[in-house]
Amino acid sequence: MNMEKSVNIDWSTIGFSYRKTDYRYLSYWKDGKWDDGKLTEDNMLHISESSTALHYGQQCFEGMKAYRRKDGRIQLFRPDRNAARMQNSCRRILMSEFPIDRFIEAVKKVVKANAHYVPPYGTGATLYIRPLIIGIGDNIGVRPAPEYIFTVFCMPVGPYFKGGMAPINFIVTDYDRAAPFGTGAAKVGGNYAASLLPHEEAVKKGFADCIYLDPATHTKLEEVGAANFFGITKDNKFVTPDSPSILPSITRESLTVLAKDFLDMKVEERDIYIDEIDEFVEAGACGTAAVITPIGGIEYKGKLHVFHSQTEVGPITKKLYDTLVGIQFGDIEGPEGWIDLVE
Repeated sequence: MNMEKSVNIDWSTIGFSYRKTDYRYLSYWKDGKWDDGKLTEDNMLHISESSTALHYGQQCFEGMKAYRRKDGRIQLFRPDRNAARMQNSCRRILMSEFPIDRFIEAVKKVVKANAHYVPPYGTGATLYIRPLIIGIGDNIGVRPAPEYIFTVFCMPVGPYFKGGMAPINFIVTDYDRAAPFGTGAAKVGGNYAASLLPHEEAVKKGFADCIYLDPATHTKLEEVGAANFFGITKDNKFVTPDSPSILPSITRESLTVLAKDFLDMKVEERDIYIDEIDEFVEAGACGTAAVITPIGGIEYKGKLHVFHSQTEVGPITKKLYDTLVGIQFGDIEGPEGWIDLVE
């Protein structure tokens, strides 16, 4: 691993934003197969103006991280789950799937080639990794693309919480994130484009983001902005919504395991009705970028429902966060198969 090179970065101030690193991975699908792929220094994609990714939204992506351990080594957290989820997204919008083993190999190549950008242990910063597949080639009809690009790039990002975890408030929106039986369970760009306006309106009202209800009945809580929801009940249950229009978060999936096996909690994936959220004493949003965002309160129909506190993180939420982050940075031994070292 190339650790001779160093970069002059203040790890405490880099924030969560794009930064060009040295190498990225690129592979093309054409004539029914993926090529061998390669690392490149060029951070520009050169594609046809008629690419389906530009006109019809035929593209999907993933978000994951590499972590610097205390012993200096670098590890990935459940990369096989990201690879499998990307395949599911490809199947939903008829794109060629990238093999799971090659996905993990490509991610490792990019991390190793940019190892000097992986922040030091103890800074709270990580290397954010963005794999994506886009439909390209000459095409103007509404049909699957004749060619595809799979690429992986990365950048160092700072800790999501500046000054520590603190509860934030959300507001329920009337907008839908995705349609019933639509693309809500696929990680495609259109879902995020649809969220931009609701997010902006929530921020203008003084909230961090909005809460989406189920698109069929608008009675059940589904997602928190671009993240999954979980709640802790008064009788110590970890509850998260069950719906075909929710993106299956790898962080949420991991938290259900940790709640059950590490915290000895009962786990329920079920409907969560918005008018019954007073059953929860703690609540949070979870995803790759933030890991866990504690929810202080949710405003619905003009009334703010407060969970544990507006200023303090609940004890179960904090314990889940510490356990998950401990595993991701190699301080706590996680379940078998969760950690993949970048050798």
